[in-house]
Amino acid sequence: MNYLWLALIVGSVLIGGYEGHLQEVADKSFEMTEFAVVKTAFPLIGIMALWLGIMRLAERAGLVALLARTLRPALRRLFPDVPPEHPAMGSMVMNIAANMLGLGNAATPLGLRAMKDLESLNRNPGTATNAMCTFLAINTSSVQLVPVTAMAILATNHATNPSAIVGTSLVATACACTCGVTMAKLMARLPVFKLPPPERDIDPGGTNRPLATAENSPVKEAPALKPLRWWGAVIMAGYLLFFAGLFFRSIFWPAAADAATVPPVRAVNAISQLLVPFLLGVFPLYAALRGVKVYEEFVEAAKEGFDVAIRIIPFLLAMLVAIGMFRAAGGIDILSRWLAPALHAIGFPMELLPMVLLRPLSGSGTLGLFTELTKQFGPDSLIARTAGTIYGSTETTFYVLAVYFGSVAVRRTRYAVIAGLTADLVSVIVAIVVCRAIFG
Repeated sequence: MNYLWLALIVGSVLIGGYEGHLQEVADKSFEMTEFAVVKTAFPLIGIMALWLGIMRLAERAGLVALLARTLRPALRRLFPDVPPEHPAMGSMVMNIAANMLGLGNAATPLGLRAMKDLESLNRNPGTATNAMCTFLAINTSSVQLVPVTAMAILATNHATNPSAIVGTSLVATACACTCGVTMAKLMARLPVFKLPPPERDIDPGGTNRPLATAENSPVKEAPALKPLRWWGAVIMAGYLLFFAGLFFRSIFWPAAADAATVPPVRAVNAISQLLVPFLLGVFPLYAALRGVKVYEEFVEAAKEGFDVAIRIIPFLLAMLVAIGMFRAAGGIDILSRWLAPALHAIGFPMELLPMVLLRPLSGSGTLGLFTELTKQFGPDSLIARTAGTIYGSTETTFYVLAVYFGSVAVRRTRYAVIAGLTADLVSVIVAIVVCRAIFG
């Protein structure tokens, strides 16, 4: 990450000087400082506070530990260094599920909480563990069931079938996730990425204390959970039946806007729409029925939201300023010109190249390019559908790494960048091949 950041900063200045864009580079550096702090970190405070509070209730009620035990066989293979019932297991599962359903606002706080839980097991503070790198590889290449934003852009431009990219995005993300995790596992075995000798954690008083484990983790269930009484089970059953009714109503009696879509797509859309309200209600309700002081626990956990948002500002600032300067200098345009002959020779759609190069760096910039391509070529064109698949199956890798690692003050990211970019590359290749086969 040190070399990458240096290359972006110095390269931006040199390219800006050569292209005559030095003033734009300087202006963009100041603009991105405001964007990183005022428009990104500060709005994250409220979202973080809300979801950290909700997650605390789920933990105190024993739901996170239950989820981790249920998925223990699969998670043990992916994260052998994490104790099976450690809170990190439940946090990672919640984040992965939110990402699969396209719940960006909910997925980020859950991911940051997972990183905090993984950090409690870190024997080398400041250095990413194997579990962190694998989790980031999954996070940046998460299997996407519903590319909500891409479908919305196509629908806004009057596509005949906006949901056509659901299947192509699913295939692309499945391949990307497999390759990203595989790359992470392979890179972990290389001597160059070997972890240094374990360090002991030092408390503020200067005395050594044992490293966190599942038994002494600061995140625990409530000290005295009450059993769920019969009337509590009736209340929970009624809550679940209420949302089940909403779910089936969305499938079999859809609103006019969803009437044209097929039932499987309506089902996934319904899950995406109902999941966040369901979680916001089910965790506090279940916790209260088991004797957890829900208001006190929520407020106590929500305080952490401000601390996390403030902690990531330096990391977010460094990455967003470097990316903004590189774009303003014309670096993306130069890379496009350099790569054009080789990519044209293998049949790569050149119209997609700027979007592909920008995607790991900027979500808003990529969205703007995708919208422009949709208007230029038409929402039902091969270019628009391929661009929608790419947008829905790739991630702003550098932004995610900056936010997630910044939240736990990890500066040495090891092979996380390589694994994330590998997933992005595979996703782009598969998206182009599949879309050409289906829509071409």
